[in-house]
Amino acid sequence: MVHHTMNSSSASAASISRTMTHMRCARRCEDSLPRTARGHPLPVGAGCLRHGVVAAILGIAVGCAEPAALATAPVMAPAAAAPPQAGAPAPATAPVLTAARAGGAAAVNGPAATALVRARARWVPVSWSELPGFADDRTRELWPALLAGCARPADGWAGVCALARALQPADDAQAREFLQRTLQPYRVEALDGQASGLATGYFEPLLAASRLPRGAQQTALLRPPADLATRRPWWTRAQLDTVPAARASVRGYEIGFVADPLDALLVQVQGSGRVRLTEPDGRERMLRLAYAGHNDYAYKSVGRWLIEQGELRDDEASWPAIRDWARRYPARVNELVWSNPRVVFFREEPLPDEAVGPRGAQGVPLTPTRSVAVDPLAVPYGTVLWLDTTEPLATQPLRRAVMAQDTGSAISGAVRVDFFWGWGPQAEAQAGRMKQPLRLWALWPR
Repeated sequence: MVHHTMNSSSASAASISRTMTHMRCARRCEDSLPRTARGHPLPVGAGCLRHGVVAAILGIAVGCAEPAALATAPVMAPAAAAPPQAGAPAPATAPVLTAARAGGAAAVNGPAATALVRARARWVPVSWSELPGFADDRTRELWPALLAGCARPADGWAGVCALARALQPADDAQAREFLQRTLQPYRVEALDGQASGLATGYFEPLLAASRLPRGAQQTALLRPPADLATRRPWWTRAQLDTVPAARASVRGYEIGFVADPLDALLVQVQGSGRVRLTEPDGRERMLRLAYAGHNDYAYKSVGRWLIEQGELRDDEASWPAIRDWARRYPARVNELVWSNPRVVFFREEPLPDEAVGPRGAQGVPLTPTRSVAVDPLAVPYGTVLWLDTTEPLATQPLRRAVMAQDTGSAISGAVRVDFFWGWGPQAEAQAGRMKQPLRLWALWPR
């Protein structure tokens, strides 16, 4: 689903706070593979939705991203990377490159734990007492996300997942006891030892649309047109709105129509979304828009365009600020959206259970406020993580156990997560404002 953030890796939280002026980086993915909610390729047989491009509304555009490397479990061996096991049940990250025995204060719970070095992170074993706020988390809320991740467990997690499936925690204390009994905490650091980083947020848009244009609902959400694969270059966003031949090429390929062009832009940036669609007979139904292709133009950030036009300062750039600008200058909205030539196309899919989130890169549905996106070269999908960050635009602590279940091209580096807020207006507001300092711990099977 999406990233509204700038690419960052090992910069300190303070440095990130000074330089982070955009919500997200754009990316392109191969269109021929099954996709996650953010447009990432899924393993063959994952059976997941085909979601699309994750682009930045605000930020520096990123070129075509390679699919994340498949991960293995931690390898307690010297530098040579072990090949992934045949038929491994879940995508994971790059293998651990080195493993070093850690003694002294870092060693916990009996025998000395092992420090792990991954491609983009160092995991340092610590005691549970280092995790700030651990005793205050409503840890039982992690269980749906944990069990979802256990449907495609990373290497080394089969035993813990079997125990987790057999347990329905009666309360938070029992859930915490399970984690402490089965997992070892590691402080996640960059390879240079930097232990602070950045937390941003993302969400799944929820739109109201009409099957046919009516009233204010005139902006189309499109299926891939017949000539998409044969015309190069295809039409730009501005041409679709202004050139008769371009408009004719998509006639009959409309899924539905929304009232706000920024809503159409937003769902294209996110790569997927939910739509409450009104049919011609007045019936309403919910469906999911799944990514189905794009017009082969590079994404250009509308937030960056506003900054370059002198309409916003760097420190003002956020999705709520863009919406506010559009409300104040409605005559310039087309100019704003046309600054991004990329058009994303969708396929409509049924949404029989509205409580189920879109699929992430692990190949399992995301759980609001308990799933995060990570750099898979630093943290394998399916890892339990402990976050120490703050609420968006606030100093109130946000500390909880979450699951690493997604990724994105803007999510790069060791201490870096994108927090999935869910769907709907509140999730949009929280995600659009989240740009907070972060410390991170990985909880890995003993």
